[in-house]
Amino acid sequence: MQKNRSSWILILAAAVIATGLGAALSLYTFRTTPAADGAVEALWTSELRSPSGEIHATDAWRGKIVVINFWASWCPPCVEEMPDLNRSYEKYRSKNVVFVGIGVDSPSNIREFLSKTPVSYPIALGGLEGGNWAKSLGNPSGGLPFTVLIDEKGSIKKTKLGKIDEVELNSWIDSAILPAK
Repeated sequence: MQKNRSSWILILAAAVIATGLGAALSLYTFRTTPAADGAVEALWTSELRSPSGEIHATDAWRGKIVVINFWASWCPPCVEEMPDLNRSYEKYRSKNVVFVGIGVDSPSNIREFLSKTPVSYPIALGGLEGGNWAKSLGNPSGGLPFTVLIDEKGSIKKTKLGKIDEVELNSWIDSAILPAK
């Protein structure tokens, strides 16, 4: 009986330790860092192209709330969050809020994906450079999806590495539209 009890205590202790290590690893993996100096300005002066080749007027984003979502067609959480992003875009598009999805993927993969899964918000081709922009905006691991909220003054207010849902994103935008007094 004593041996059985000792085994259970060891198993329980191992489970607690494993849970703690898993939580610590998760926090480390999904951490974001402060953006590099000038990262937003660099994005505003970059030439972002749509999948059909048009140039997005990134300079026109100045003075607006901007939601940038880095994604790829091969990333399941990216694809899962797109309907939520689309609903938020539709809700806020008339309120000085700009959305852009930057595809960190090949142009052909992005075009093929969007032909099957259209979204209303603008999509830009990021390619490998898109991963560098995400890192400069506070995503040291380069993981996807990665969402950034930039206020009207060009300051990064929120970042999230991992899937975002409509409720969380809307609360970000609401707090940017109606800053706390």
